Amino acid sequence: MRDFSSDYKQDEKAFWEAASCGEDLYLSSRTKEGYLSQSAKRYELEPEIPGFAEFDKHKGQRVLEIGVGLGADHQRWAEGGAELYGVDLTQRAVEHTKRRFELMGLKSVIQVGDAEQLPFKDGFFDVVYSWGVLMSTPDTPKAIREVRRVLKPGGTAKIMLYHKYSFVGYMLWLRYALLRGRPLTSLLDIYMNYLESPGTKAYSVPEARALFPGYDIQEIKTFLTHGDLLTSDAGQRHRGPLLNVARAIWPRPLIRLLFPRMGLFMTIRATKRSD
Repeated sequence: MRDFSSDYKQDEKAFWEAASCGEDLYLSSRTKEGYLSQSAKRYELEPEIPGFAEFDKHKGQRVLEIGVGLGADHQRWAEGGAELYGVDLTQRAVEHTKRRFELMGLKSVIQVGDAEQLPFKDGFFDVVYSWGVLMSTPDTPKAIREVRRVLKPGGTAKIMLYHKYSFVGYMLWLRYALLRGRPLTSLLDIYMNYLESPGTKAYSVPEARALFPGYDIQEIKTFLTHGDLLTSDAGQRHRGPLLNVARAIWPRPLIRLLFPRMGLFMTIRATKRSD
């Protein structure tokens, strides 16, 4: 029997080894200036990150970031004084982040690693943080169980997953389902095949809540993003004249007023219950 989860993981790894998230759009060079410019663009596009992560409120705590990417958030954790560790599925991301840290004079233990099999002992971390990563691994529930395993009792998970009922999802459905004469295509299929790396998933709020047994959930929040509002360049897979036309006519004020929670990003803040 074909192992689809293994296939998706290899496809996911190949996708992000070709270019880390945002690399082809926002990283001009592998210099200090290039990385700082990429960071500035990241927080301009996704201003919710610092308030959610609270980089400067975990000084001296042991923090793990799953999915370091180009290292912008990892840099902020280090600058906030965390005892820092990072893993990523790709060697490319690990090399980017290590180079960034060398240029900035920062320290972290960074390695290639699988979110579904974290290379750390039980109860090792005060905080586990992951922004837009765990919905890409084939077995997301297992990854979130791994987060719980490596957290100390009372430790905090800060996770961003993709929200199913988003303008991004509906735009992709319009383009890849309805306009191709396949209106019965599910949003699950759309996200898995057309959003980012193959196998990417998105969750409703109740579905996300169900992913966190053994946690006390403090907050689940969904919000509009630059992708939903078409205020940025498209991701690594979506560019073209149709998108340019949509950007020109997109009713952003109306969307912000009437549908403020129909965004792609969903943040979950939860603490580990004692066993």
